[in-house]
Amino acid sequence: MSAAAISVAGLGKRFRLGERERYVALRDVLARAAKAAFRRRSGGNGNGRAHIWALREVSFDVREGETIGIIGRNGAGKSTLLKILAGITLPTEGWAEVRGRVGSLLEVGTGFHPELTGRENIYFSGSILGMKRREIDRKFDEIAAFSGVETFLDTPLKHYSSGMQLRLAFSVAAHLEPEVLLVDEVLAVGDLEFQRKCLGKMEEVTRGGRTVLFVSHNMGAVRRICTRGVWLESGAVRLAGSAGECVDAYTASVEAAAEAGTGVFELTARSDRIGDGRVKMTQARMIGSSGAPQSSFEFCEPIRIEFDLEPWEYVRACFLGFTIVAADGTHLVSSSHTDSAEVLELTPGGRRTLVCQFDENTLKPGIYSLQAAVLDVATWEFSDWIHSIGQFAIETGSGRFGRQPDARPGYLQPLLHWHWD
Repeated sequence: MSAAAISVAGLGKRFRLGERERYVALRDVLARAAKAAFRRRSGGNGNGRAHIWALREVSFDVREGETIGIIGRNGAGKSTLLKILAGITLPTEGWAEVRGRVGSLLEVGTGFHPELTGRENIYFSGSILGMKRREIDRKFDEIAAFSGVETFLDTPLKHYSSGMQLRLAFSVAAHLEPEVLLVDEVLAVGDLEFQRKCLGKMEEVTRGGRTVLFVSHNMGAVRRICTRGVWLESGAVRLAGSAGECVDAYTASVEAAAEAGTGVFELTARSDRIGDGRVKMTQARMIGSSGAPQSSFEFCEPIRIEFDLEPWEYVRACFLGFTIVAADGTHLVSSSHTDSAEVLELTPGGRRTLVCQFDENTLKPGIYSLQAAVLDVATWEFSDWIHSIGQFAIETGSGRFGRQPDARPGYLQPLLHWHWD
């Protein structure tokens, strides 16, 4: 049996509510990375202040050359675990040891500067991520080609769209050659075509014999890439086993939660979002034929989705779009309010509600999640983006909405029109 590349024992991380972790300079990160093992720290009593354990009593080993999928709901502690392993933050208790050179794809865009060109940022970011100049020289053409922004390499980064910046940043990070790679939700980067490229790159990395810890909400990718899985829930290990076993158990838990949910998703306090914050989604509601919010719907039952928006600054024009995602991460349906509703200017001090109506939902029975984003039309940048607003379920039902699903393959069963010609 191969040696352990990562060992974690009794790991815990506690945060005080309302207090940010102290600033960590780059020199501190580099100093920590030079240590073979992380220091043990005492838990303490928090000095009477309210606190929360992001991780508690987490223990597992990862063998050399193994690919482990870390799965769980938002807030389960997945990203905190990877940040501890990367040396970005220290544990409150327990210890972790990582053997070998570590590469991290945690914060895509580390070291990028808006005033530098794309070419200069490749060298700048690559150096911060641990690549030597000759290594960047050797891989430069490959990095540029993978990103798809070769035409704009001599343009300052501030003129790139957010999507172009993310593509370039991921391309730099993906071409690291560490012995241990820590990856946090990188398959959400860019458009669908680039996500496929990212998935292909991840498979290439795993075939190369490197040790990989892969955090993702894409259950299909976890099944496809990973050999084993660790399911985190509320900061603790709920299950460790084969990737398929963990995905099946986690999916069953999500299904039960979706069926028991209310169909109302409070978004104001959500921290797992990106964007400049000029307009934020504060609540989303899924409403069925009863006219009340619900989280479980029958096949073909009409569904109405409502989004409450709150502007914090004047915005001349923005649009909201959403995507329905299957449990395995497949993007099924996307829509934008500009398809049929006008674009309005938004001013601070009042909320607006956008409504999307599915007159007949043709999703086959299963568990689905909802993604949504608000884009500023003037800058084409995200004002708000939440990867997973919440889950909902589609049931077979009684057929009272005219049709019932059958065994044909696929996620959708639309009623198409046929005729003899």
